[in-house]
Formats: sequence, C-alpha cells, structure tokens
Amino acid sequence: MSVKLRLTRVGKKKNPMYRVVVADERAPRDGRFIEIIGQYQPLEEPSMINIKDDRALYWLGQGAQPSETVQKILAVSGVWAEYEKTQSEKTKAKAKAALAARAKATKKAPKKEVAEEPAAPEASAPAAQEATPETETTETTESTESE
Repeated sequence: MSVKLRLTRVGKKKNPMYRVVVADERAPRDGRFIEIIGQYQPLEEPSMINIKDDRALYWLGQGAQPSETVQKILAVSGVWAEYEKTQSEKTKAKAKAALAARAKATKKAPKKEVAEEPAAPEASAPAAQEATPETETTETTESTESE
C-alpha cells in the first residue's frame, strides 16, 4: 500500500478549502483517508496553513510521498525543512556506520594478506602450470593424431 500526503477539497462552490490528508494513493481525491494532518485555505489573505507538524513528520518518516502542492505547503510551514534535516542526519549516521565497518574490515584484511603473501608465490607457480589449458589441449590433439 503506497501512502500519499495530498489535498482533499471541502468548502462551498467557488470557496475552496482543503484538508491535508494521509491517504492510500488508490483512493479517490475526496474519498477515504487515513488521517487529517492539516488545513489549507487559499482564499484567505494571507493563505491560512495549519499543519500538525509531528504527524506530518511521522508520516513522512514512514515513507508517505507528498503531492507537489502539499510539498510546497509543507515547505511554507517549515515541516519540509525539518524533515530534510532529519533525513540528512540519518544518511550521515548511516554513512558514518558504513565507513566504520569498511575501516574495520580493511584493518583485518591486511593482517591476513601479510600472512598469506609468502605462501602466495609458491602456490601461484604450480597453479599457473596447471591452469594452462592450451598445453593440455595440444597434447591431446597430438596423441590423437599419432594414433
């Protein structure tokens, strides 16, 4: 189920008012919704925007995708900037953890490579002789020709 943050129209004819709702993307525009997280009244001067910041951040954190209009409304109300800030902190934490894991793995790897290096030239010489299929194929072709 893909969840969207979008507008639902309420109000009278030629007097639009919108609710900012969390809804399944398959639901109709003014149909079923999960939760009302705000209101938007574009005809007031200045436009009235009322968003429940904590609920909007919760749903954005859960992966809800805002429509273009709702994203602009969230930007005006300051919720979008706060969401991007938390996302950048999370990605920085993930990147830091990945770098630490990589550094830990590379610290262990050179110790193993140092121990294996003296054995590697001895092991590689017979392996190189065994791995040459050209010599084997020529021997087999010569033996079949002589018979």
